[in-house]
Parts: sequence; C-alpha cells; structure tokens
Amino acid sequence: MSAPKLLLVEDDTALAELLQYRFENEGYAVRATPDGDEALVMAAEDAPDLVILDWMIEGVSGIEVCRRLRREKATAHVPILMLTAREAEDDRVRGLETGADDYITKPFSPRELLARVAAVLRRVRPALAGETLEVGDLRLDAVAHRIERRGRELKLGPTEYRLAKFFMEHPRRVFSRAQLLDAVWGTGSEIEERTVDVHIRRLRKAIAVPGAPDPIRTVRSAGYALEPS
Repeated sequence: MSAPKLLLVEDDTALAELLQYRFENEGYAVRATPDGDEALVMAAEDAPDLVILDWMIEGVSGIEVCRRLRREKATAHVPILMLTAREAEDDRVRGLETGADDYITKPFSPRELLARVAAVLRRVRPALAGETLEVGDLRLDAVAHRIERRGRELKLGPTEYRLAKFFMEHPRRVFSRAQLLDAVWGTGSEIEERTVDVHIRRLRKAIAVPGAPDPIRTVRSAGYALEPS
C-alpha cells in the first residue's frame, strides 16, 4: 500500500520542519511549502490525500487556498485540516464553511495533529488508513470490497458499490449529479447526468433493510447526500 500523501502548507520554518519529520517517521509522504500560490500549483500537479493548511501564510491566504482547492475537480474532495493561531469562534466557523474538514489552533501538540490526521483519513480514506470505514449503520471493508448494514451484507453492483463508497468517504456533503459523474464514472465521462438518478435508485434499493431509514437524502436542485442513520 502506498504511503498517504500529505501537502503541508506552513510558513513557520521550524514548525514545518518538525511536522514534516514527525509525519515522515509515521510513514507519510510529505511535500511542504510556505506559500499559498505554490501550494495550489503543487496540489494541481499531484493531488494529495490530505492538506494541512495554515491560515496565515505567504502569498494567497490559507482560507483562499482552501476555497480554491474546493473549486477544482481534482481536489474538491481532498480533506483539509487548518492550522491557525485564530481562536475566535467566527474564524473557526468561517474555515469550516469554506470547506475545511477539521481545525486545530496553535499552539498544539504534534502528537494531537498526528491523531487528527489519522482520524480524518480513517473517515474519508479507509484504504489509506488500512481500516474499515463506518458511517452510521453502514460498514465498508475496502480490502474485502464489501459493505454491510446492521450486520447484513449488501448485494451491490460495481457502480452502486463505488457510489456507496464515495458517499461514505464524504458523509453529509451534498454532491451534484455532475460531481458524482466525475467522482464515480471519471472526469470526461460521456454518461448523461440522469444516469446518476438510475444508480441512486438502485443503491437505495440495495441498502434498504427492514426498519432502517433511507440514508440517502435528495436535495432539491442540488443533488444527493449520505446522512448517517
């Protein structure tokens, strides 16, 4: 299994060197830069598995880097963990609303950051974390290529499996049909968007179990989301 790829964007040289050393010792492949503009270029050249992003950096600000990463197809779903000395609640909310998956304020323990990163990867990248993924009553074993709900193995077709896996990697996040096409069928796919609706119906049927609510939420004029039950 290849090492998880981290992009570290931090302009405090001593802190950046310490974090790079600690993460590389834990088996991560780390690329680092103090500059927001360079971070965007690096992410576009080779999408990371997770971004550790300081708010106050050289060039484009961390919050703007986060916003732009979320706009690009290649990095729209890459987990982002923000580092900042800002402690005001409004700043934390702004970071999360911009698209950050987690938030940690300085000063912090490198050990805590390692744990936060591992937790995010366990949640959104089960194959990288080497563990199963659990969202509500759904459980996915990426190695066995199997999904269970309430202890019952589900019979999913290949496309429905990929859809379910993608939703489980990004619980509660709403995705348009176009985004789902790019993520599940591949960028540049010529499949029509209405095909997504067909496979969503099949997925709903496949994951239905007696007494359990439908975890797939339809958001009018927006798309679909997985709501843990």
